[in-house]
Amino acid sequence: MFQSTDQYHFIESVLFETLGFQPEVKEFQFIYGGNFNLAAKVITAEGSYFIKWNQGDHEGMFESEARSLNRLRETGILTIPIVHGYGQRNDGAYLMMDFLETSAQRPDYWADFGRKLAQLHHVSNDRHGLEFNNYIGALPQKNDWMESGISFFIENRLKVQAGRALYEGKLSSKLHDQFLKFCEKLPNLIPDEPAALLHGDLWSGNVMTGSEGAVALVDPATYFGLREAELAFTTMFGGFDTSFYTSYYEAFPVEPGFNERIPLYNLYPLLVHVNLFAGGYLTAVERILRKY
Repeated sequence: MFQSTDQYHFIESVLFETLGFQPEVKEFQFIYGGNFNLAAKVITAEGSYFIKWNQGDHEGMFESEARSLNRLRETGILTIPIVHGYGQRNDGAYLMMDFLETSAQRPDYWADFGRKLAQLHHVSNDRHGLEFNNYIGALPQKNDWMESGISFFIENRLKVQAGRALYEGKLSSKLHDQFLKFCEKLPNLIPDEPAALLHGDLWSGNVMTGSEGAVALVDPATYFGLREAELAFTTMFGGFDTSFYTSYYEAFPVEPGFNERIPLYNLYPLLVHVNLFAGGYLTAVERILRKY
């Protein structure tokens, strides 16, 4: 996208536009920004910033991420980086926030995380959704308000991703038909709980250790939804420490049988991964549909 010199000038222009002046850059480090973005840690005389950018192919991505971060941060429950700005410069969309310094995990790190996530999920709403759409990874995430959490999960999560996979030839018509029949059964398989404020993309890659040794979260896909869907999402890619789940359940118990419902909720991130990466994720989808 940019040559190294151009990238440096791009970062300088982002700093100037966001801060209103040109700070002295003491250090500049390219770091991992995910599968779809470039990113850098920029150390200045005023502080350290994390800036990520892309070519702007995903309209509104960084604006919705900034709004999602701010929505989580305003609860005061978890450590969330401060957003300084977002915008467009020289055909590159960018997001600038504080750089989160890390440290060793404190002894009660996971238990504290479980309690804090339970607190976040107690932030409720009378409808499921959000006042703006956002992204999960590089894919748009539809957040149209709905009264029923199950209907929201089916219509705005599962059917959107399955329809995309069908359109792009990643899901066969036969499997899509099986999926629609599965959706008819889903209201009898999962509880329709009140809408809870969710991070929305809660897996280990988006969980960090802040400067004081407590959890910090990044890269949200926030919305009000079924909290069991979020808990199920945490089990993807290895899951979290057992003390996380123990402390969460103590603070905010789930209905019996949750472990058996995990694959139902994880159809959503699995379909997202089918659309992003294909590969073996489709096999996991097929396995769940066969079971039900």
